[in-house]
Amino acid sequence: QVQLVESGGESVLAGGSLTLSCAASGYTVTYSTYCLAWFRQAPGKEREEVAFIASDGSTRYADSVKGRFTISRDNAGYTVKLQMNSLKHEDTAMYYCAADSWDCAGALDSIDGDDFGYWGRGTQVTVSS
Repeated sequence: QVQLVESGGESVLAGGSLTLSCAASGYTVTYSTYCLAWFRQAPGKEREEVAFIASDGSTRYADSVKGRFTISRDNAGYTVKLQMNSLKHEDTAMYYCAADSWDCAGALDSIDGDDFGYWGRGTQVTVSS
């Protein structure tokens, strides 16, 4: 079992920046091979993918955040981060960290939320205009 805890969400002005962090605990022996991701869900909307990162550092981003958000991982610290720049009002959402123990390197183009078995409880990001 793996537990995920997100942090870093807060209220910011449009154009600002935030860094979200997600710390893993529990069975983390093979964390370096884990597939990691960030998702978000705004009120009244479906969950949407934000970014994925594989064991080899390859990444995939949603078109809506490409060029503004950066996902990174620290295997030694069992942490995945999401650097968010040039925030927009439409980025307002609850942000969730997700992980799974399989190695998604080479498969980023075909994965989605159904491929992740571990989820955090979320951290709220509110961007005001």
